[in-house]
Amino acid sequence: MRHIVIAIALCTPFSVAADELSDRVMSLTRGTEWQPVGATEVQFPTHHPQGMAIIGDHIFVSSVEIVTPTEKYDTPRDGMDRSAGEGVGHLFKMDMEGNLVDSITLADGDIYHPGGMDFDGEHLWVPVAEYRPDSASIVYRVDPETMEAEEVFRYPDHIGGILRDPASNTLHAVSWGSRRFYGFTLDEAGEVTNADIPREDLMVPNPSHYVDYQDCQLAAPGQALCTGIAKYQANGMEFALGGAELIDLKDNRPIHQAPVPLWTEDGLVMTHNPVWMAPVDGGLRAWFMPEDDESRIFVYEARLD
Repeated sequence: MRHIVIAIALCTPFSVAADELSDRVMSLTRGTEWQPVGATEVQFPTHHPQGMAIIGDHIFVSSVEIVTPTEKYDTPRDGMDRSAGEGVGHLFKMDMEGNLVDSITLADGDIYHPGGMDFDGEHLWVPVAEYRPDSASIVYRVDPETMEAEEVFRYPDHIGGILRDPASNTLHAVSWGSRRFYGFTLDEAGEVTNADIPREDLMVPNPSHYVDYQDCQLAAPGQALCTGIAKYQANGMEFALGGAELIDLKDNRPIHQAPVPLWTEDGLVMTHNPVWMAPVDGGLRAWFMPEDDESRIFVYEARLD
């Protein structure tokens, strides 16, 4: 049985410049102490949360609702290792008390799995893919005020997370399990100019194997903060470790890595699902949403001064 959690207003005290996020992440170490600030229960079914972005006093979360689970094949069929399954992609907009304000669905046939997302100062960027590797995706641009979604482009791979770097007007994405990086260029009209390049020519292998990224956000011009998990098995037992990586988007290599050794009282690692981080005076604040269906948003701070 879960402990009762007192809901608090999850304010966003951005009293320092947003581009200081990178510096704060660089200060994280294995010995960093994370202090709980509070938590709140989300007041609606969340299904399987994937990406998070906080804009003002609203929290945006992408999530996949599974209707029919995928099934692994004994041998690949048409290049796929499993069936497509069925589901519904959601983008939720909630207030800081966990109440649903608005929502939209993002899906097209077998493409129903939203991934990690980011806010570029004007739009949310949300990828939606088939729930299997080496498949297909649609990338949407969403107005956070009106929740109107515009399809920007499609790509023949599972895009599991995406962000836009306004300084270079480029999109940066990761594949299933974050094993591949992709860079997409945008023209002045906001159209992708290189989406027709074959993926084997565009992809860059991820040289880091510390964690598989679940969610990414822009940390500074040319840098991304990605959080995720790695699972290990030994003696019939499984252990999950959460971590954060700062990525150089020019060469797609990690600049800094640090574990995030935080778990719920039920043993679920905090970075299991979406994460959002922001610099605050003297440290770093993180919002974690690790649980499916009946979710809580946990808030922690790391003092780094």
